[in-house]
Amino acid sequence: MKIAIMGIRGIPANYGGFETFIEEMAPRLAALGHEVTVYGRSHMIDYDGAVYKGVRLKILPTISHKYLDTVIHTLVCTLYSFFIRYDVVFICNSANALFAILPRLMGKPTVLNVDGLEWKRQKWNWAGKTFYRISEFLATFMPTAIVSDARDVQNYYLARFNKPSTFIPYGAPETAVESQEILHRFGLQPDRYVLYVSRMEPENNAHRLVQAFERTRTDLRLVMVGDAPYSSDYIRRLRSTTDPRILFTGYVFGQGYRELQSHAYLYVQATEVGGTHPALLEGMGYGNCVLANDVPEHHEVLQDAGLYFHTRDEQNLVDQLQHLLDHPEVVQHYRRRVKEHVHRHYSWDKVTRDYEALFYRVTHLKQKAT
Repeated sequence: MKIAIMGIRGIPANYGGFETFIEEMAPRLAALGHEVTVYGRSHMIDYDGAVYKGVRLKILPTISHKYLDTVIHTLVCTLYSFFIRYDVVFICNSANALFAILPRLMGKPTVLNVDGLEWKRQKWNWAGKTFYRISEFLATFMPTAIVSDARDVQNYYLARFNKPSTFIPYGAPETAVESQEILHRFGLQPDRYVLYVSRMEPENNAHRLVQAFERTRTDLRLVMVGDAPYSSDYIRRLRSTTDPRILFTGYVFGQGYRELQSHAYLYVQATEVGGTHPALLEGMGYGNCVLANDVPEHHEVLQDAGLYFHTRDEQNLVDQLQHLLDHPEVVQHYRRRVKEHVHRHYSWDKVTRDYEALFYRVTHLKQKAT
């Protein structure tokens, strides 16, 4: 098949979950013999090549604006691809649902990954929340098919709109890395830091973790990985902590990110909005003991292979952290448990095969025997 992928910032990944997802899946689709083109944003991608890991790249302009960046770029991409022969167009983010109809007008089946329930995010004003509410409705009929990455999201679309979707989770790595170059750069030691990874936005609860860690008794570090282009005030408040144990690294991708995940003592997933968070699966895949916010999406992914805390009970997070910091044998127990869980349920190869099967289904092309 000739497959177009759009609605993301592009690859190589240098921002967030959708980009990491596509960087894992697109090269695997290409390795299976498909011709894959990933569309990227000119102000986000500084990779000079036209091909990345067997995937064709097409970089197009957009407007660098909190509310317009995603939708304008996807509009540009769908218009640009109007007369290019693709067998299927895969679009990420429910915000782009409006434009899923454009490829269909030219006979191209369109698949939309709706992600989580974006209108719940605090960063959006009333206009942004309303737009996402409308986009959810549009997602029920603009694309040929929709994909949900979490059962909770799948159930939401079924209950609210009577719209079935195809459930395909994100995948997870299964092999930790040995190198420690990023640790040396930041003055870190293996198994001597707690790791947090997310966009620095209020609903991801970075502030709650910082406040809780400040109250723990430990000489381990807290490493906060991530940033956000439109949350400068929030990030400034986070960084105002006077606790010398807390380190803010900004964005870290590639090998450095894999090193941080591979050598952490404990991984904390504090997010509360969205579907399946790639960073959670990555934390699991690299064999970390995971302490996660007690929300349905995290229970769905982690199940009994990790531990949970309640964000509305400030002392609960402090107590959970302190218990794990004081009991490394518990941490080791959950490390073994999570590795078995990931191996049984999550694999990027399986995720890719599931998407391939869906693409064949909507295109009515016959899948070759493998």
